[in-house]
Amino acid sequence: MNIHRVAGIAAITLALIIGMAAGSAQEPDALNANTAMAGTQAAQVADSRAGFRALDKDVQSLKKEVLDLNRDLFLLEEELLFPANSQVAFFISMDVGEYFDLDSVSLKIDGKEVSNYLYTEREVGALLRGGVHRVHMGNLKVGDHELIAVFTGVGPHNRDYRRGATMTFNKGIGAKYLELEITDRVTKQQPEFEIKEWE
Repeated sequence: MNIHRVAGIAAITLALIIGMAAGSAQEPDALNANTAMAGTQAAQVADSRAGFRALDKDVQSLKKEVLDLNRDLFLLEEELLFPANSQVAFFISMDVGEYFDLDSVSLKIDGKEVSNYLYTEREVGALLRGGVHRVHMGNLKVGDHELIAVFTGVGPHNRDYRRGATMTFNKGIGAKYLELEITDRVTKQQPEFEIKEWE
């Protein structure tokens, strides 16, 4: 073999060994840098998640405060618009409902229409399950007043049905509550409409 050739192969081999040693010495530094960068990114993600959680908690707290404030404003508005000494409220209730399917209720106080309410099937279902609906709330001066309630719906034998109920009531000092009750009169197979005062 040629000495020059052997020397060249030895030089190349030596260069490769030195290069590999230098590369392996640099690899841990590169790995450490990559690991440090990944750790920094993970810390940033964790910080941003914690920030979002804190922000969400603040938003939920603010939402609760707004709802509480809205409720308080509603109660204050009712107290201002309908003071207890002149307040009057009318409620609807139903019992059984076999002979009458309610569509609407119209209320007149002292000849003036104050409410005309059209019921949905869902609302009628709630009334039949024992619910009570406030049809109207207003102010009346002290003294005697006439209430006329007109009930419209489907009566016995699926016929259109329209009936009225009248009552004269005395409004004293303090709130007055009246219930318009729809019941079935089994003996006559007819609906019955009554107006009752709550004590």
